[in-house]
Formats: sequence, structure tokens, C-alpha cells
Amino acid sequence: MRLLDRGFSPAPPLARLARACPQSGGVASYVGTVRSEGVLALELQHYPPLTLPGMENLAVAAVERFGLDGLLVWHRVGMLRPASPIVLAAAAARHRRQALDAVEYLMDHLKSAAWFWKRERRADGWHWIEPRAEDFSALDRWT
Repeated sequence: MRLLDRGFSPAPPLARLARACPQSGGVASYVGTVRSEGVLALELQHYPPLTLPGMENLAVAAVERFGLDGLLVWHRVGMLRPASPIVLAAAAARHRRQALDAVEYLMDHLKSAAWFWKRERRADGWHWIEPRAEDFSALDRWT
């Protein structure tokens, strides 16, 4: 688990995860990026005493639930530009479905029940971004 205040490239950590889990049948991953259509900047704020511990608890739950060989979650904080990576979630598992489901589980929790506050700067100013009803529905399928 990492919180980053600078940009990152997803390829190196994905390669390290694959090397660290040679017994896995595969590694599934998701990279979320800042939308570029109409967005001038994205700011991600967080509460440090909760954010990293919350992410670590989420990781433990994912490993136990899906029987993972390994996983990683990197999340940006601070100011980001359009097209910049925001989040990298990856899971290594013996079987494809375990890895893919784990990544969806991680992202559904990070999108709807995480410890981040987001706002976008558009031409008309700053706007707070709230989870949508679809985000909460996606989260509900894991309970």
C-alpha cells in the first residue's frame, strides 16, 4: 500500500508484483486516470491517520477473501493533471477469476468507501466529487 504525492508509472510495480508471485497464474490490474474532458485539475485530499490504515485493512480483507498470492494498491494524493494516473490496484492469484474479482473489490471500496475527498477544477471553478448511486451499488454486491 502506498500513498503518493508524485506521479507514477504502473509498469515497474506490476513487473515487481509478477516477479514476486511466480506461482500465480496471472496478475490483474486497473489503472485509474484523471479525466481530461473538461477537467483542468483534480485534487485528492485525505486524512492520514485513517487513509493508509484503512487501505491496509482493505488489502488484508482482499487477500483473505480471494486467496491472493500478492497485491498492491498505490493511490495519489494532492494535485493531479488530466490523464495522470490516480490509482493502481493489482492482484496476483492462482486463477484469473480470483485476481479479477479482487481488483474489482478493491476499486469498488476505494471508489465508494475510502478515505479520500476529491474535487475537480473545471472552467467554472472547483467542484467536489461525490460517489454516484452506481458506485454504492457496486460496493453493495460485496456484502
